Amino acid sequence: MNEQKPAPFSKQTGFAHLWAATRYSVQGFRRLLGEAAFRHELLLFAASLALFVIRGASPLHYLGLILLMVTLFAIEALNTAIEEIVDRISPEFSKVGRNAKDLGSFAVSCLLFANLVYIGWVVFFATA
Repeated sequence: MNEQKPAPFSKQTGFAHLWAATRYSVQGFRRLLGEAAFRHELLLFAASLALFVIRGASPLHYLGLILLMVTLFAIEALNTAIEEIVDRISPEFSKVGRNAKDLGSFAVSCLLFANLVYIGWVVFFATA
C-alpha cells in the first residue's frame, strides 16, 4: 500500500493567482486593523492629509506623504507578522524572541519618525 498524499494546494496562475493574492492582502489588512498602533497610524495619515489641505501643499508633497505612509503601513504589517510568529513558536520568554520584537518595533519607530519630520517640514517650511 504505497499511497501518495495529495498536494495541500495547487499553484494558481493567471487571474486566479491575482485574485487569491488580492484576497490574502485584504485578509492581512483586516488583521492589521486589529492592531491599535495601525489604527493610530491611519489617524495620523488622515490628520496629515487635513493639515496638507489647510497648508495648500503641492501634489508632490501629497505623493511624498502617501509613499511614506504606505511604507509605514508595510513595516507595521511586517512587525505584526514578526510578533505573531514569535508568539507562536516561543510563547515562553526568549531573549531572541524579545530581540526580534524589539527590532521590528525599532523599524516602525524609525519610519514613524521620518513621517513626522516630513509632515512637519511640509506644514511649517515647504513652499507650495
